[in-house]
Amino acid sequence: MSDWIVRELSARFGEDAFVLQSTADNIPTLWVDRARIRDFLRFLKKEAASGYAMLFDLSAMDERQRTRRQGLPASAYTVVYHLLSFDRNEDMRLKVALLEDSLSLPSITDIWPSANWYEREVWDMFGILFEGHPNLRRILMPPTWAGHPLRKDHPARATEMEPYSLSDECEAREQEALRFVPEEWGMIRHGVDSDFLFLNLGPNHPSAHGVFRVALQLDGEEIVDAVPDIGYHHRGAEKMGERQSWHTYIPYTDRVDYLGGSMNNFPYVMAVERLAGIEVPERAQVIRVMVAEFYRLASHLLFYGTFAQDIGQMSPIFYMFIDREKVFDIMEAISGARMHSSYFRIGGVAMDLPVGWDRLVREFIDYFPARLDQYDKMVMNNSTIKRRTQGVGVYNTAEAIDWSATGPSLRATGFAWDYRKARPYSGYENYEFEIPTAQHGDCYDRCAVRIEEMRQSVRIIEQCLNNMPEGPHKADHPLTTPPPKARTLHDIETLIDHFLNVSWGPVIPAGEACVTVEATKGLNGYYLTSDGGTMSYRTRIRTPSFPHLQMIPMMCRGLMIADLIAILASIDFVMADVDR
Repeated sequence: MSDWIVRELSARFGEDAFVLQSTADNIPTLWVDRARIRDFLRFLKKEAASGYAMLFDLSAMDERQRTRRQGLPASAYTVVYHLLSFDRNEDMRLKVALLEDSLSLPSITDIWPSANWYEREVWDMFGILFEGHPNLRRILMPPTWAGHPLRKDHPARATEMEPYSLSDECEAREQEALRFVPEEWGMIRHGVDSDFLFLNLGPNHPSAHGVFRVALQLDGEEIVDAVPDIGYHHRGAEKMGERQSWHTYIPYTDRVDYLGGSMNNFPYVMAVERLAGIEVPERAQVIRVMVAEFYRLASHLLFYGTFAQDIGQMSPIFYMFIDREKVFDIMEAISGARMHSSYFRIGGVAMDLPVGWDRLVREFIDYFPARLDQYDKMVMNNSTIKRRTQGVGVYNTAEAIDWSATGPSLRATGFAWDYRKARPYSGYENYEFEIPTAQHGDCYDRCAVRIEEMRQSVRIIEQCLNNMPEGPHKADHPLTTPPPKARTLHDIETLIDHFLNVSWGPVIPAGEACVTVEATKGLNGYYLTSDGGTMSYRTRIRTPSFPHLQMIPMMCRGLMIADLIAILASIDFVMADVDR
């Protein structure tokens, strides 16, 4: 734990102003009184030396059924603020304990604008009020939903609920909820005689890349305001984490950013390994890096093709899908599956590399760079693409950090910060690669950064190919799941251990850990809480697409509808990544 910030907070607020908590991820974690949380957060962002510029995440937890919390403040619900300091290259976690009769906190939307959606999500999922929030209403669940789904007493399965029926009264309520009232969406009417047009983009629109709606307030074709409406793709991914074993939840992670494949497994299994104290063998680490970079290529190729297609250039996507299929051919050879391979395991990977894997990888890395050069001529040098995207959807580095933007969306502003370089995991410190950046923070630059990232991914994959170590593909640890199968044929104890770890899941020691990776669209983190059982007590998924969509109003006000299409294309979002 970093002592400097603890000393600075003690000097500023007094040693009795907070309670320290030890966590498996070694992130400084402080419990703060609800009356002082705004003071702490404002100080950490604006006054502390090399402060915490980004609100990385804001979440909550229902503590009422948690048994392993000795030494922690009494709490029915806990709100968690996760901050990130680029200058210090450190994280910090502040917690506020709330009792059932006082579920409210002051809003911090004036400190971090990105807190808007995060606070709405906490209200929606847990029923915790944020006083002073500009528009506190449901964000993932329908407006007529009864209850708060991430409370422990809320059913996890439809079979635990009453059969759905629609009475006349319910139907009238549902119809009323569909009525569009601009003020309820946070829009402002500019005078009684104002002649504005309200237009729905989505929830079924080809440029929305999923079930996603943007309510537009227009003056002619100029965008006065744009309010995103999400939640149509919500499937309760975090709630599912409370009912699946640590092992059987892995395939669910593939479906969050469903274009990222096993990249989604990466932070989850590393967080479980951090809780369990598992050291992953070097060979498994290199395999994980290689597979993750292949999925980065697959995701960026789809982005590249749809980016050009949304702007009006139809042919590139067909060429890029050919290359994407070549990536999936390699993934199928390695894992047996293509898009959703669920290849990573607690303690390593599902199986070792097959015979001939090196030939497939070598053929691809010899073939692909020339294709990228062709795409530059076809797309990035196209004068129409440039006119439609340069100077459109612009924001600077400070704005990106305020809105919690990460990944290519942040690096397009000129800020060279990549989690693989800043905080290497799985051996990334052993690879030579550059951090692609741009300067203008517009649609064109967001695409350009991702293109150069593909070239760097090829460099990393080639180094994995040339330096693949020998050794096991799974850790020799009792909580590795499933354990190496060959040993089950030797003695009954190992067979029983294998059976229990697969069917019931491993028993992970009580604790908390958040692990983050540089995913395809930005920083993806899993914050897991174990109560010492075979299932997660709380699974929090921090996705990059969620805060990125919140920036849409800022990026498009004063522009045209056609510009909004280019902006949406440049964000590279997946609605399952937003809604979870």
